[in-house]
Amino acid sequence: MAEKLDIPEEFQSSLIPELLTDDTTIQFNCHPGVSCFNICCKAADVTLAPYDILRLKKRLGMTSSEFLDKHTVPFETDGHGTPGIKLRTDDNKTCLFVREEGCSVYEDRPAACRYYGLGLLSHRAADTYQDVQYYFRNKEEHCQGWNTDKVMTVRDYRAAQGVPEYDEINREWMQLMLKKKSAGPAIGKPDPLSFQLYFMASFDIDRFRRFVESPAFAKAYMISDDERTAFQDDVVLQKFAFRLLRQVLFDEQTIPTHENVLEKRWEERKDIIELRHKAAVDLHLKRAEEERQAALNSGLEPGAV
Repeated sequence: MAEKLDIPEEFQSSLIPELLTDDTTIQFNCHPGVSCFNICCKAADVTLAPYDILRLKKRLGMTSSEFLDKHTVPFETDGHGTPGIKLRTDDNKTCLFVREEGCSVYEDRPAACRYYGLGLLSHRAADTYQDVQYYFRNKEEHCQGWNTDKVMTVRDYRAAQGVPEYDEINREWMQLMLKKKSAGPAIGKPDPLSFQLYFMASFDIDRFRRFVESPAFAKAYMISDDERTAFQDDVVLQKFAFRLLRQVLFDEQTIPTHENVLEKRWEERKDIIELRHKAAVDLHLKRAEEERQAALNSGLEPGAV
């Protein structure tokens, strides 16, 4: 039996009838002998998380930029246009990595593929930073894996699929997205430069490494030689990227900056910011004048109902 949980309202849906815990027992098995083998890969809709890309680009001997260009397609994850990426498929929606004998990158397959049979939901209340994870049975019509005799707990299934390693690294990134979503209007729509940083820090780790190694970054942030050496490890650098995103997007100061660097950046950008402000004020005044003229033409006082 699944544990009785306090289900957040947004998860209360007929599509998710039962939320599961790590200790819930399930009866599921996917293997080459099951009659539906590979069918899920022929209708692929796989959203990628940062650690998925680290594993796949290394497996394929590519840079992250090359992998993104050849094997992914972008999409918007929310109304603000926050970027996400999915695995590219052929015109028939078949995964490019599937073969008759199964997945050609099986040992490095994405977390979404590892979870298949189950789904993962993360929830974060607006007044907390820590998220709570839920699982649910993802019973697609074609899937016969649920009709097998193999019984295990959700925890054992996740361990067998190698999911914990993926979740441990991706979870901080998921917390960033949940914080942005729960903050809502308090944060507003990030500017284009923030989106560019978010995309690079989340998905393009080799380009992010060049950014961190640049003179401009060194002028802004205090990074030790030991840290720079450690950044040659993709996972270490990826975790640093999450810290930088928290600092830039939410002002969570964990990376020391050089003294007066913010003041210097303000001085460098002051003219641009003031011009933008003047343009915004001019636009507001123009609209107010147009409203006044329209009101006069209609015989009404400006602002009258």
